Amino acid sequence: TGARVLDAFAGSGALGIEALSRGAASAVFVERDRDAAAVVAANLADLGLEDRATVVTAGAEAVLARGDHHDLVLLDPPYDHDGWDGLLAGVAGALAEGGIAVIESDRLVAVPATLAVIRSRTYGGTVVQFATPDGAPS
Repeated sequence: TGARVLDAFAGSGALGIEALSRGAASAVFVERDRDAAAVVAANLADLGLEDRATVVTAGAEAVLARGDHHDLVLLDPPYDHDGWDGLLAGVAGALAEGGIAVIESDRLVAVPATLAVIRSRTYGGTVVQFATPDGAPS
């Protein structure tokens, strides 16, 4: 697909790695925990994907604020995450034209006016919302 992906709260890197395996051109994996970031780097190396990936040990909010544009932003924080307002504040600015943010939580998340939810699905105890910058075609 040639997409540029941001996998915030990367954990093991599974979501971003899946995007790379499906043709994404590049992925940035953001993980605050150094040990988890090392696991992401090891997983990428094991799969031969390190040349298309960058692992950043930082908070997602800081990376979203850098001004880089991504076609797909994956937000899958721990379900007890309570900083959605601060996190989502930077998402619209991090999306490229036509970009989509995928928000995964254990509940419906209120998005800021800068984003428009175009689809929402519930899978058991998981809610997945798809959002674009407000005013963008869906």
